[in-house]
Amino acid sequence: MNYGIRQLVQIIDMNNEVIREVVFDHGQLDAFGFSLGCTVITHPLGLREFDVVYDTRKSFESVRSKIIDIEYSLVETPIMIWAYLETVQLIVGQHDIGSF
Repeated sequence: MNYGIRQLVQIIDMNNEVIREVVFDHGQLDAFGFSLGCTVITHPLGLREFDVVYDTRKSFESVRSKIIDIEYSLVETPIMIWAYLETVQLIVGQHDIGSF
């Protein structure tokens, strides 16, 4: 089985209205499995235009998120197990990281 981590990201405007929702794929890893409530440490997320990317400008910062759902995909070969992290909201204009 393969394991992966995903996170729902809501891109919102200054009025807290959702412009777009995307699922950010943190990637696949070799792990023994996940359980609800576990904490995952990642880089913070940011926006490059309307694309969600890791914000690695501050290399010492990290974000802790809890696993809120686990999904077993039996239609993929090999079987995939996806852990979904807490939803994060990114505000256009405040979470822009520009281009590198």
